[in-house]
Amino acid sequence: MGVIVRRRGFFACALMAAALLLRGPVAAQDKFIVAASTTSTEQSGLFSHLLPAFKRATGIEVRVVAVGTGQALDIGRRGDADVVFVHDTAAEERFVAEGHSVRRFPVMYNDFVLIGPKSDPAGVRGHDIAAALGKLAARGAEFISRGDRSGTHAAELRFWRFAGVDPAAGRIAGYQPCGCGMGPALNIASSKNAYVLSDRGTWLSFGNRGDLAILVEGDRRMFNQYGVMVVNPARHPNVKQVLAQQFVDWLISPRGQATIASFRIGGEQLFFPNAHQ
Repeated sequence: MGVIVRRRGFFACALMAAALLLRGPVAAQDKFIVAASTTSTEQSGLFSHLLPAFKRATGIEVRVVAVGTGQALDIGRRGDADVVFVHDTAAEERFVAEGHSVRRFPVMYNDFVLIGPKSDPAGVRGHDIAAALGKLAARGAEFISRGDRSGTHAAELRFWRFAGVDPAAGRIAGYQPCGCGMGPALNIASSKNAYVLSDRGTWLSFGNRGDLAILVEGDRRMFNQYGVMVVNPARHPNVKQVLAQQFVDWLISPRGQATIASFRIGGEQLFFPNAHQ
């Protein structure tokens, strides 16, 4: 009888040990967050460079949902992401003011560029985005708009306002919203030899340029700031606040900022850290 009891005790211990062994990998697999982010951080290749470094430093995996900024903020409002990493400062500040996050952190910047045919039939080449868009509107040149509530789309609409033009009024003959991400918009512009607004990072990583080139750059109004926010756990208890804040803290730390600065394509830096400026 004593042998049977000892055997039962042995098997119970073995089962408990097996359960603990199984629980370890499961717990490790659960150490992840969901980030709703703009397509430019994904399609430029930044996340492929950045997120493995973060995981090596913390053991936390970041699963990215790459959509336009407006959609990324909507995902955050629904509590379907732990963190939002986007580039529309005004919309981000509204997100915080509405209580969907407690604080917005600036992370990095680059700039927008106006892309078009190298021959520049509309004659927009220069450093004034408002003047360039005014010429596009006057000449009815083909222009591919993201049309997707992204940060780039929001900037584009802002630039049209600077030019005194309302694309929603339907008076721009060549204006073509695609409702798509930056990569697809650039592909359409390349196939049509049309004009398009892009963030510089996605343009530098874009391979299907065809006859397109940067025509307008250097206008201060084309500055493109990125920010990150933890979704408010008071609104959505499922938010992994601790892990998400670790991601934010790492992004704005000297190590995270240096990792962002080290991302280059063809020797050219795509994003410039400015968390502490």
